[in-house]
Amino acid sequence: MANAKYGRHLPAFILLFLTKGSTYGSALLNQMEAEIPYNFSDGPAVYRALNELEKEKAVISQWDTSAKGAAKKFYTITGKGMQLLCEFKTDMEQRKKNMEFFLNEFEKTK
Repeated sequence: MANAKYGRHLPAFILLFLTKGSTYGSALLNQMEAEIPYNFSDGPAVYRALNELEKEKAVISQWDTSAKGAAKKFYTITGKGMQLLCEFKTDMEQRKKNMEFFLNEFEKTK
């Protein structure tokens, strides 16, 4: 995922939201836009990340053709996706500590 053209942690947010249940891409994007305080992702970025996660077997997909209209591709997190989510959590915890250090040190400059 290192070469992806979106935010470093977009896949982490996608996996986190998929722990709430299987969903399709546009519903996932809408949910992220509604719930993430500073969401910088867009539709193409979310779909690129979903494709990469699927290649890594962190998510699986299934087409739903039961409703009228266009078929929808539903995504579900896998066991490997849960492991990856835990790795993202560790990474974010470390980054959070560095950010807190920065903010504390910055306040001392005033």
